[in-house]
Amino acid sequence: MPRREKPKLAVFKLASCDGCQLSLLDCEDELLAVAGEVEIASFLEASRAVVKGPYDLVLVEGSITTPHDAERIHQVRRAARFLVTIGACATAGGIQALRNSKDVHEFARYVYPSPQYLETLNKSTPIVDHVFVDFELRGCPVSKRQLLEVLSAFLAGRKPVVPTYSVCVECKRRGTPCVMVARGTPCLGPVTQAGCGAICPAYERGCYGCFGPMESPNTASLARTLGDHGVDAPGLVRAFRSFNAGADPFRRESEIHEQT
Repeated sequence: MPRREKPKLAVFKLASCDGCQLSLLDCEDELLAVAGEVEIASFLEASRAVVKGPYDLVLVEGSITTPHDAERIHQVRRAARFLVTIGACATAGGIQALRNSKDVHEFARYVYPSPQYLETLNKSTPIVDHVFVDFELRGCPVSKRQLLEVLSAFLAGRKPVVPTYSVCVECKRRGTPCVMVARGTPCLGPVTQAGCGAICPAYERGCYGCFGPMESPNTASLARTLGDHGVDAPGLVRAFRSFNAGADPFRRESEIHEQT
Protein backbone atom coordinates (compact mmCIF):
# COMPACT_ATOMS: atom_id res chain seq x y z
CA MET A 1 0.00 0.00 0.00
CA PRO A 2 1.52 3.38 -1.01
CA ARG A 3 2.51 5.66 1.86
CA ARG A 4 0.26 8.70 2.29
CA GLU A 5 2.09 11.95 1.64
CA LYS A 6 1.72 14.34 4.56
CA PRO A 7 0.75 17.98 3.94
CA LYS A 8 3.64 20.40 4.36
CA LEU A 9 3.45 22.95 7.18
CA ALA A 10 5.70 26.02 7.25
CA VAL A 11 5.95 28.74 9.89
CA PHE A 12 7.48 32.13 9.05
CA LYS A 13 8.25 35.25 11.06
CA LEU A 14 8.27 38.94 10.12
CA ALA A 15 8.41 41.87 12.60
CA SER A 16 7.31 40.36 15.91
CA CYS A 17 8.47 39.05 19.28
CA ASP A 18 8.18 35.29 18.45
CA GLY A 19 5.46 34.85 21.10
CA CYS A 20 2.93 33.30 18.73
CA GLN A 21 5.47 30.79 17.45
CA LEU A 22 6.20 29.91 21.06
CA SER A 23 2.47 29.26 21.52
CA LEU A 24 2.79 26.57 18.88
CA LEU A 25 5.78 25.04 20.68
CA ASP A 26 3.83 25.29 23.93
CA CYS A 27 1.31 22.80 22.52
CA GLU A 28 3.78 20.11 23.68
CA ASP A 29 1.93 16.75 23.61
CA GLU A 30 -0.61 18.06 21.09
CA LEU A 31 2.25 19.22 18.86
CA LEU A 32 3.53 15.65 18.70
CA ALA A 33 0.12 14.58 17.40
CA VAL A 34 0.17 17.39 14.84
CA ALA A 35 3.68 16.41 13.80
CA GLY A 36 2.36 12.92 13.12
CA GLU A 37 -0.17 14.31 10.65
CA VAL A 38 1.90 16.96 8.84
CA GLU A 39 5.44 17.41 7.65
CA ILE A 40 6.92 20.41 9.46
CA ALA A 41 8.85 21.62 6.45
CA SER A 42 10.09 24.97 7.76
CA PHE A 43 9.94 26.25 11.35
CA LEU A 44 13.20 27.95 12.32
CA GLU A 45 12.02 28.53 15.89
CA ALA A 46 12.10 24.75 16.33
CA SER A 47 14.63 23.43 13.81
CA ARG A 48 17.26 24.57 11.31
CA ALA A 49 16.09 21.94 8.84
CA VAL A 50 14.21 23.48 5.91
CA VAL A 51 12.29 21.70 3.15
CA LYS A 52 11.61 23.82 0.09
CA GLY A 53 8.03 24.73 -0.83
CA PRO A 54 5.42 24.88 -2.07
CA TYR A 55 3.63 24.37 1.25
CA ASP A 56 0.10 23.24 1.96
CA LEU A 57 -0.31 25.41 5.07
CA VAL A 58 1.74 28.43 6.08
CA LEU A 59 1.48 30.21 9.43
CA VAL A 60 2.93 33.73 9.46
CA GLU A 61 3.71 35.79 12.55
CA GLY A 62 4.61 39.47 12.42
CA SER A 63 3.72 42.68 10.62
CA ILE A 64 5.09 44.40 7.53
CA THR A 65 7.53 47.08 8.71
CA THR A 66 10.33 47.09 6.11
CA PRO A 67 10.60 47.06 2.30
CA HIS A 68 12.15 43.60 2.60
CA ASP A 69 9.11 42.33 4.53
CA ALA A 70 6.80 43.77 1.88
CA GLU A 71 8.61 41.79 -0.82
CA ARG A 72 9.04 38.63 1.22
CA ILE A 73 5.35 38.22 2.07
CA HIS A 74 4.55 37.96 -1.65
CA GLN A 75 7.12 35.18 -1.96
CA VAL A 76 5.52 33.40 1.01
CA ARG A 77 2.05 33.80 -0.48
CA ARG A 78 3.14 32.29 -3.78
CA ALA A 79 4.57 29.28 -1.93
CA ALA A 80 1.45 28.74 0.21
CA ARG A 81 -1.72 26.85 -0.66
CA PHE A 82 -3.36 28.20 2.52
CA LEU A 83 -1.96 31.17 4.42
CA VAL A 84 -2.97 31.85 8.03
CA THR A 85 -1.78 34.94 9.88
CA ILE A 86 -1.26 34.46 13.62
CA GLY A 87 -1.19 37.13 16.30
CA ALA A 88 -1.83 40.84 16.72
CA CYS A 89 1.24 41.83 14.68
CA ALA A 90 0.20 39.81 11.64
CA THR A 91 -3.50 40.70 11.87
CA ALA A 92 -3.39 44.33 13.01
CA GLY A 93 0.17 45.65 12.79
CA GLY A 94 0.97 44.88 16.44
CA ILE A 95 2.41 47.15 19.09
CA GLN A 96 4.75 48.53 16.41
CA ALA A 97 1.69 50.10 14.72
CA LEU A 98 1.99 52.84 17.34
CA ARG A 99 4.35 54.41 14.80
CA ASN A 100 1.41 54.88 12.40
CA SER A 101 0.15 57.98 14.20
CA LYS A 102 3.59 59.56 14.59
CA ASP A 103 6.77 60.26 12.63
CA VAL A 104 8.78 57.03 12.68
CA HIS A 105 11.88 58.85 11.46
CA GLU A 106 11.72 61.13 14.49
CA PHE A 107 11.63 58.03 16.71
CA ALA A 108 14.64 56.65 14.86
CA ARG A 109 16.63 59.86 15.44
CA TYR A 110 16.01 59.60 19.18
CA VAL A 111 16.83 55.90 19.48
CA TYR A 112 19.62 55.16 17.00
CA PRO A 113 23.01 56.93 16.69
CA SER A 114 23.03 56.36 12.90
CA PRO A 115 19.38 56.26 11.74
CA GLN A 116 20.43 56.74 8.12
CA TYR A 117 21.29 53.03 8.00
CA LEU A 118 17.76 51.95 8.86
CA GLU A 119 15.40 50.70 6.18
CA THR A 120 11.90 50.99 7.56
CA LEU A 121 8.43 51.87 6.37
CA ASN A 122 6.41 54.77 7.74
CA LYS A 123 3.71 52.36 8.94
CA SER A 124 3.46 48.89 10.40
CA THR A 125 0.67 47.09 8.55
CA PRO A 126 -1.09 43.72 8.80
CA ILE A 127 -0.34 41.07 6.21
CA VAL A 128 -3.83 41.23 4.74
CA ASP A 129 -2.99 44.73 3.48
CA HIS A 130 -0.44 43.16 1.14
CA VAL A 131 -1.62 39.67 0.12
CA PHE A 132 -4.71 37.49 0.29
CA VAL A 133 -5.05 35.74 3.65
CA ASP A 134 -7.15 32.60 4.08
CA PHE A 135 -7.68 33.00 7.83
CA GLU A 136 -6.65 35.42 10.58
CA LEU A 137 -6.04 34.21 14.14
CA ARG A 138 -6.02 37.00 16.70
CA GLY A 139 -4.19 37.34 20.00
CA CYS A 140 -1.06 38.66 21.68
CA PRO A 141 -0.06 35.92 21.80
CA VAL A 142 -2.52 33.59 20.07
CA SER A 143 -4.44 31.07 22.13
CA LYS A 144 -2.91 27.60 22.15
CA ARG A 145 -6.40 26.10 21.96
CA GLN A 146 -7.39 28.26 18.99
CA LEU A 147 -4.13 27.50 17.19
CA LEU A 148 -4.78 23.78 17.53
CA GLU A 149 -8.31 24.38 16.23
CA VAL A 150 -6.90 26.03 13.10
CA LEU A 151 -4.51 23.12 12.49
CA SER A 152 -7.26 20.54 13.10
CA ALA A 153 -9.64 22.39 10.79
CA PHE A 154 -7.05 22.44 8.04
CA LEU A 155 -6.43 18.71 8.34
CA ALA A 156 -10.19 18.04 8.33
CA GLY A 157 -10.85 20.35 5.39
CA ARG A 158 -13.25 22.65 7.26
CA LYS A 159 -13.41 26.25 8.45
CA PRO A 160 -11.92 26.92 11.91
CA VAL A 161 -14.45 27.58 14.65
CA VAL A 162 -13.19 30.63 16.56
CA PRO A 163 -15.49 32.86 18.64
CA THR A 164 -16.20 36.41 17.47
CA TYR A 165 -18.10 37.52 20.59
CA SER A 166 -16.61 39.68 23.34
CA VAL A 167 -14.47 38.89 26.37
CA CYS A 168 -17.53 39.74 28.52
CA VAL A 169 -19.05 36.38 27.50
CA GLU A 170 -15.97 34.60 28.82
CA CYS A 171 -16.25 36.51 32.10
CA LYS A 172 -19.87 35.38 32.45
CA ARG A 173 -18.95 31.76 31.71
CA ARG A 174 -16.24 31.60 34.34
CA GLY A 175 -18.34 33.51 36.90
CA THR A 176 -16.08 36.55 37.05
CA PRO A 177 -17.80 39.73 38.31
CA CYS A 178 -17.59 42.67 35.91
CA VAL A 179 -14.60 44.73 37.01
CA MET A 180 -16.15 47.94 35.69
CA VAL A 181 -19.43 47.43 37.56
CA ALA A 182 -17.97 45.98 40.76
CA ARG A 183 -14.74 47.99 41.05
CA GLY A 184 -14.92 50.85 38.56
CA THR A 185 -11.88 49.45 36.76
CA PRO A 186 -11.53 50.54 33.09
CA CYS A 187 -11.84 47.50 30.81
CA LEU A 188 -11.83 46.90 27.03
CA GLY A 189 -13.64 43.57 27.43
CA PRO A 190 -16.95 44.75 25.88
CA VAL A 191 -15.25 45.53 22.54
CA THR A 192 -12.50 42.86 22.53
CA GLN A 193 -12.80 39.47 20.85
CA ALA A 194 -12.83 36.43 23.13
CA GLY A 195 -10.01 33.93 23.15
CA CYS A 196 -7.87 34.56 26.22
CA GLY A 197 -10.34 33.08 28.70
CA ALA A 198 -10.81 36.50 30.34
CA ILE A 199 -7.56 36.15 32.28
CA CYS A 200 -7.13 39.79 33.32
CA PRO A 201 -10.65 40.33 34.75
CA ALA A 202 -10.25 37.05 36.68
CA TYR A 203 -7.39 38.77 38.52
CA GLU A 204 -9.41 41.97 39.04
CA ARG A 205 -7.71 43.83 36.18
CA GLY A 206 -9.33 45.36 33.13
CA CYS A 207 -8.97 43.78 29.69
CA TYR A 208 -6.19 45.31 27.57
CA GLY A 209 -7.64 44.28 24.20
CA CYS A 210 -5.01 41.65 23.34
CA PHE A 211 -7.31 39.83 20.89
CA GLY A 212 -8.36 42.95 19.01
CA PRO A 213 -11.87 44.21 18.23
CA MET A 214 -14.81 41.82 18.37
CA GLU A 215 -17.15 41.31 15.41
CA SER A 216 -19.24 44.47 16.00
CA PRO A 217 -17.47 46.63 18.62
CA ASN A 218 -19.33 49.69 19.93
CA THR A 219 -16.17 51.60 20.81
CA ALA A 220 -17.97 54.95 21.07
CA SER A 221 -20.30 53.64 23.78
CA LEU A 222 -17.43 52.08 25.70
CA ALA A 223 -15.41 55.30 25.46
CA ARG A 224 -18.31 57.21 27.04
CA THR A 225 -18.53 54.64 29.83
CA LEU A 226 -14.78 54.80 30.42
CA GLY A 227 -15.08 58.58 30.57
CA ASP A 228 -17.73 58.18 33.29
CA HIS A 229 -15.16 56.08 35.17
CA GLY A 230 -12.66 58.94 35.10
CA VAL A 231 -10.61 58.10 32.01
CA ASP A 232 -9.63 61.35 30.25
CA ALA A 233 -9.00 61.83 26.52
CA PRO A 234 -5.27 60.96 26.63
CA GLY A 235 -6.17 57.88 28.67
CA LEU A 236 -8.68 56.80 26.03
CA VAL A 237 -6.05 57.23 23.33
CA ARG A 238 -3.65 55.02 25.31
CA ALA A 239 -6.36 52.44 25.96
CA PHE A 240 -7.15 51.93 22.29
CA ARG A 241 -3.50 52.15 21.19
CA SER A 242 -1.87 49.05 22.51
CA PHE A 243 -1.37 45.58 21.03
CA ASN A 244 -3.97 46.18 18.31
CA ALA A 245 -3.42 49.89 17.70
CA GLY A 246 -3.65 49.35 13.94
CA ALA A 247 -7.02 47.55 14.01
CA ASP A 248 -9.50 49.91 12.31
CA PRO A 249 -12.14 50.19 15.10
CA PHE A 250 -9.49 50.85 17.76
CA ARG A 251 -7.50 53.19 15.52
CA ARG A 252 -10.54 55.29 14.59
CA GLU A 253 -11.68 55.62 18.22
CA SER A 254 -8.22 56.65 19.38
CA GLU A 255 -8.04 59.32 16.67
CA ILE A 256 -11.35 60.81 17.82
CA HIS A 257 -10.03 61.37 21.33
CA GLU A 258 -6.62 62.54 20.16
CA GLN A 259 -8.36 65.51 18.57
CA THR A 260 -10.27 66.47 21.73
